[in-house]
Amino acid sequence: MIYIIMGVSGSGKFLGWPVYEGDDFHPQENIEKMSRGEPLTDKDRFPWLLKLHEVIQRERCSGSDAFVICSALNRLYRQVLLYGSKALLSVTDQAILPPVAPDVFFLFLQGDYDLIHQRMMSRRGHYMKADLLRSQFDALEPPLAGENVLSLDIKRNITDMAMEVEKHISSFKSSLVMP
Repeated sequence: MIYIIMGVSGSGKFLGWPVYEGDDFHPQENIEKMSRGEPLTDKDRFPWLLKLHEVIQRERCSGSDAFVICSALNRLYRQVLLYGSKALLSVTDQAILPPVAPDVFFLFLQGDYDLIHQRMMSRRGHYMKADLLRSQFDALEPPLAGENVLSLDIKRNITDMAMEVEKHISSFKSSLVMP
């Protein structure tokens, strides 16, 4: 199973599985752009999302469980994570993508602007400036139920959220065993 932990920057994106932090896959140009306070464009994001798609596919093909942390702000970005360049082609040629893979889930870390902005203002050493948060909220398309999503309110404590995720994982894995 692959869980993609998503949400705007600063939302606070657990179990002993490998964790792939999306920030580690940004090219230097993206990091420099965000450091200057400039929001990324789709052109900036697509190569980064395609790299994360490769990580997700590698882990799925190996039968491993993993967490991937990525903002995944809109439906197209989430489709690129799932389907790679096929998602980009489907936009131009109206191709139909297969149903969402049942073993890939999005954990949507949901919170209001003021809370997340406050958290970002108190963090140190991250290139993503709090001034860019508004652009992420503006671009955010919360995932729909058909996207295999588990929404988590970040006002809750981390232990409660982790327990909810563990319950979800257990439920999913037990459904695979049942006939």
